[in-house]
Amino acid sequence: MRRFLLAFTLALAPLWAAGELSNRRAPGFSLPDLNLKQHDLGDYRGKVVVLEIMLTNCPHCAKFAPLLEEVSRKYGARVQVISIVNPPDTTSTVGRFATDNKVTYPILFDCGQAAGSYMKASPQNPRFDIPHLFLIDQRGMIRNDWAYSVLNIGIFEGRALLAEVEKVLGPPAKKVAPK
Repeated sequence: MRRFLLAFTLALAPLWAAGELSNRRAPGFSLPDLNLKQHDLGDYRGKVVVLEIMLTNCPHCAKFAPLLEEVSRKYGARVQVISIVNPPDTTSTVGRFATDNKVTYPILFDCGQAAGSYMKASPQNPRFDIPHLFLIDQRGMIRNDWAYSVLNIGIFEGRALLAEVEKVLGPPAKKVAPK
């Protein structure tokens, strides 16, 4: 019975995930990557964006990196994966993380403003847990978000993220046969 409840909970966890951080316009940003190239969220309009707020010394973030890399490869130009780090991360910690985890998607440097906007940080709510994942649709709306927890383990360590991305992408375009 315990196994059934755990399996049932893990299967339905993505349905419970949308919280107060979803169903709103994604806050804009323009942040540099390791090579000082600026990445503006507006540049990705028309694509689904998988945005992770993370730290390089977070063990869950390191375990999640291969799945984000898989999402990036599987969906190609239709989906953009982005990670955002904040201090105390530096160019050397990010470079090491990217090399160790074979990360090819951009990892952007923030000083807390973008992450704070996404997490709705305030003086009354100054903390937030990482990793935190946002799924942004082609129009720039946050469709879902997940904090790392036992209820969301399928998103971070299973296959549930792929299903969530596919829901936002919608059905594949039908190919028209040449005449």
